[in-house]
Amino acid sequence: MRIELRVCQHCLDGDHATEEKSKLLQDMVACAEKIKEHKHVLDLDAVHIRRVRDDEPGKPEALPVVAATIQNNQIVLNDTQLVAEGQDGNMLLYANPSDILTVLAGNIDEISKAVHEDVTVDLSERGAQIVSQADLGAKGPQGDGQGQGPGPSPGP
Repeated sequence: MRIELRVCQHCLDGDHATEEKSKLLQDMVACAEKIKEHKHVLDLDAVHIRRVRDDEPGKPEALPVVAATIQNNQIVLNDTQLVAEGQDGNMLLYANPSDILTVLAGNIDEISKAVHEDVTVDLSERGAQIVSQADLGAKGPQGDGQGQGPGPSPGP
């Protein structure tokens, strides 16, 4: 199983996005990096984090899936997406930032159940709100210090 998080580097840095979106992307990347550190716990073969910039083609790093929307009668590639490849080869695509963060936080939660070290990821206020509204047991920045999150591991 593999996952790939794709984000716009410029939005991540706050150049293209609102402060809230930038923090949400930072939450996603922080979760993905923590998952990458502990990928063996989830039986993941690879975790890719692709930071796309304006001056390069926005191709995926490893999983050949790209989400798109139609805006003003033109196809626009999504600059934020999470692709999860299951053991059966099926690919799941998450393009909604709330869904992406919820899935990533869910993986962190699964890791926290299997290891004895602290794998908590400090989420922004909005990120913590999204995860807690998913009713998956996560706490925000003022939480009790327990793991940030919830949700199913990628794949079926």
